[in-house]
Amino acid sequence: MWWWNDYYWHMPWMFGPLVFLFFMVLCMGMMFFMMRGRHGGRSSYPLEVLKERFARGEITQAEYEERRRVLEV
Repeated sequence: MWWWNDYYWHMPWMFGPLVFLFFMVLCMGMMFFMMRGRHGGRSSYPLEVLKERFARGEITQAEYEERRRVLEV
């Protein structure tokens, strides 16, 4: 089509890798933000379960204190 302009044919080759890098960074960022709550920090869910078991009387106070110490380390 525009055979007299040699610059035109090089322009799409420049945007292909840039678009690829943009989508790779976007995907990695999404994975980071989706997974950071699960593995990034310690969850308090086990402590909540332990508190519930102690409140229901399933474990004694000594067992509660020992397991709480293990979980908080």
